[in-house]
Amino acid sequence: MKCLETQNRILSRKELRIEIEKFQKDGKKVVFTNGCFDLLHLGHVSLFKRAKNFGDVLVVAINSDSSLSHVKGSKRPLTGEKDRAELVLSLRFVDYVVIFDEETPKEILSELRPDVLVKGGDYKLSGIIGKEYVREVYRLPFLKGKSTTGLIDLIIERYGSK
Repeated sequence: MKCLETQNRILSRKELRIEIEKFQKDGKKVVFTNGCFDLLHLGHVSLFKRAKNFGDVLVVAINSDSSLSHVKGSKRPLTGEKDRAELVLSLRFVDYVVIFDEETPKEILSELRPDVLVKGGDYKLSGIIGKEYVREVYRLPFLKGKSTTGLIDLIIERYGSK
């Protein structure tokens, strides 16, 4: 069951494309970022908060469970796509979430056509997939020591793998 506050903000691609067109027609700038967001942590929150500063509306695209498993390995996801979507939407900076099945955001970016694409600093500009579908691209540095892999490693170190 969807939370009442988020039920109208987890949209299909088609629904989101209509919303983005409305915002753009009204002169608003739509910002897009994407990722797995398997264990939500301060690095993710910081990314969303800083990304929102580049425009008026922040869209976060989340890898589906099958996509995440393909990208990160068979032991992932740790948190299901619906739960991840609800968690991300609980942050005040995030306006909409869309879930995508592909390994990369290229197809969804080509469909949605946001104004701005924001990625983490581990990406080189030349390697950012889908940048041809937006007007602006920003790379934001990671918060040192804040990563999902780091959290998983710490849990295994402290509690062992079961």
